[in-house]
Amino acid sequence: MSAEKTLGIIGGSGIYELPGLENRQEVVVETPFGSPSDALITGTMFGVRMAFLPRHGRGHRLSPSELPFRANLHAMKQLGMSAVVGVSAVGSMKEHIHPGHLVLVDQFLDRTRGRTEESTFFGNGCVAHAHFADPVWEPLRQLALQAARTAGATAHDGGTYVCMEGPLFSTRAESRLYRSWGVDVVGMTNLQEAKLAREAEIAYSTIALVTDFDCWHEGEADVDVSAVLAVIRQNVDLARRVVVELARNVATSAPISAAGCMQHAVMTHKDAITPDARRRLQLLIGQYIG
Repeated sequence: MSAEKTLGIIGGSGIYELPGLENRQEVVVETPFGSPSDALITGTMFGVRMAFLPRHGRGHRLSPSELPFRANLHAMKQLGMSAVVGVSAVGSMKEHIHPGHLVLVDQFLDRTRGRTEESTFFGNGCVAHAHFADPVWEPLRQLALQAARTAGATAHDGGTYVCMEGPLFSTRAESRLYRSWGVDVVGMTNLQEAKLAREAEIAYSTIALVTDFDCWHEGEADVDVSAVLAVIRQNVDLARRVVVELARNVATSAPISAAGCMQHAVMTHKDAITPDARRRLQLLIGQYIG
């Protein structure tokens, strides 16, 4: 019997629903790390079992610094998602990456400050250090890249996403600094998802939707919410088409799985792991800690 194909989608700004799901259900999930951003929508597409979560909640209630990243990824794990893709609005740091383009990033830089607790499932009774040199799951990223191009998007293969704290946009000095580092896009959300997905043994990739040139580009207006929303409205159908094509690709590809990547990551001796930590982590790494 072939393994079940699953795909979780975390929708960013402007992506609050996922049309086209069969057997659609709304599922309220509680986790050891609290409640996720919203109820999840489950269903199937091309035989792939899917779960959709609006990252900021329906109505966009949660800022990037308020997001319950741990609960969001744990909820995906509870629903059996072996692969998760985060769709996210970003600013471009490169001349050739224009608003409306997609970037299938393969690296991250962390400029967040207040998210230590929400960036890991570990600590407070169990220590682990996951391998994270390549933060995006490459087989899944390739399927997403193929899907983007099939859907008609201008899609850039690879790039570095610098994750800033927000909720304010960059200062001009920050924007110029990021440019000097050679990064490709700037956003506020996806790095924490990538970290937690790795710790949860979930394959993760990002589809970054470019909405603006931040504030470094002298020939373009500085970024503001109205401009971002205008580009998102123009491209929301494209983003949804990409997700549909990705589901089609997942249905016809080999199973995508990150199982086993935490097998040698736990530092704490089994006898020293606290009962509370064991309870919190059971779904994620129970097979390694007993």
